[in-house]
Amino acid sequence: MIDIVIVNWDSDLQLKNCLYSILKAVHEGHLRVNIIVVDNASADGSVDDIEEIPLSVKVTRNTENRGFGAACNQGAKNNFSKYILFLNPDTIVSAEAFSIPLEFLEHSENAHYAVCSIQLRDEKGQISRSCARFPNLKTFFSGIIGLTGLLPNLSIGHKMTGWDHLHSKDVDHVIGAFYLVRRSVFETLGGFDERFFVYLEDVDLSYRIHQAGGSIRYMTEAYAFHKGGGASGQAKDIRLFYSLQSKILYGFKHLSLISGFALLLGTIVVEPCSRILQAFLLGSVSQIKYTLRGYRMLYRALPVILQKSQQKQIHENSDVYPA
Repeated sequence: MIDIVIVNWDSDLQLKNCLYSILKAVHEGHLRVNIIVVDNASADGSVDDIEEIPLSVKVTRNTENRGFGAACNQGAKNNFSKYILFLNPDTIVSAEAFSIPLEFLEHSENAHYAVCSIQLRDEKGQISRSCARFPNLKTFFSGIIGLTGLLPNLSIGHKMTGWDHLHSKDVDHVIGAFYLVRRSVFETLGGFDERFFVYLEDVDLSYRIHQAGGSIRYMTEAYAFHKGGGASGQAKDIRLFYSLQSKILYGFKHLSLISGFALLLGTIVVEPCSRILQAFLLGSVSQIKYTLRGYRMLYRALPVILQKSQQKQIHENSDVYPA
């Protein structure tokens, strides 16, 4: 039995398509799953009638959007399966998507692996670059000045875009679209840090797993289709704001104090100029507008963000990995 936690926000038909793909995988793999859908105050009716799908689905409806990390923690709570799979609603899983990574984690020689993920493919069947290195000041600044967008295949950012993802290997991080984690590890480390509303909350957890002695495995023996972007693509200015906020929080949490302040200055001074310049060169007025709106939200929220960065997460300093 595994618990599958799906955080939903205005995903439209994607959620139902995801659940039907789970149904097929469960039947073909003869698996038992417990599905928890946490709806973050959707307005599109995407969670209506999903109980009619012949699966064990529990729906939790939030009256407000609590953010991805908080909703994941909410879905994982009060369930007791050995493994938790955090799955995006914009995924379509293949028949072996659950059985192969579960079999890998069940082998006694793999007890030090805390997380396992599978190959993700886009809607055209192309392999997505879903693994990443842990970001540092250098990789953050490559994004701030726009180099990661101009030279995506050089892997100068923290995403492993230069690697073809054609073979299985140990990696620093796998994105949270398909994130199979041992419950014992997840609970020992306090789950996702809810200060990250969305973005980098999965990287933060992976980093803490490595600090605690755990490993993360990327597997190509199974796959899932992942659209990417999700419902957050509907509001680019808000999406930008949350990504900038998460970057600042991550910097102060995991980089040195000097590097944290350097990242802060680069984010609030250099990056808006870089983004607006790129938009101007592309002739994109809409990009300039949503960039200005996103930064307006960031500047207004900056005192609260800095206050959050000084808070501590429960179990943040845990160094025990229960094998």
